[in-house]
Amino acid sequence: MSESCPCGSGKPYDACCGPLHAGTARAETAEALMRSRYSAYAKGVHPYLKATLSASRRKNFNAVHLAEWSRDVVWTGLTVFCVENGGPSDKEGWVEFEARFEKDGVLGKITEASRFRKKGGRWCYESGRRDIVGAKTRSRADERKKSPQPAPKVGRNAPCPCGSGKKYKRCCGS
Repeated sequence: MSESCPCGSGKPYDACCGPLHAGTARAETAEALMRSRYSAYAKGVHPYLKATLSASRRKNFNAVHLAEWSRDVVWTGLTVFCVENGGPSDKEGWVEFEARFEKDGVLGKITEASRFRKKGGRWCYESGRRDIVGAKTRSRADERKKSPQPAPKVGRNAPCPCGSGKKYKRCCGS
């Protein structure tokens, strides 16, 4: 039996985001593209992340920065809160979600409202309003007992965690 897809669909990876990552299928909706991008982060399929950016964002994509930031990240879950438009016949859609991760023993989450556009029959990530929060934990047992304590947000002059190579204030923080 194939492993479950990281996107949380409940489907096997090979029948869900795997064909999108391999280039043998296209995302039919904005939500499907967002889920496949989350899975690409979780699986380390960084070329897919670049390929699914809009042309204006793709030119600033920094694969080296993304690989360095992602090295110690374990993606732990995805929750989709809201989808507005973004269907097969739409040209634009919004998806609001929360992506949870652990990096260097610190729990974190990215909450974002992402805008997707369909160009030439393909959905691409256009922009997003993002909030990134991390939290330190003592142990997995403590995680279950207590709510994590908030850690500082990404600094304005820090590199943007989306991998664009820009400062956070000029990218997702704007």
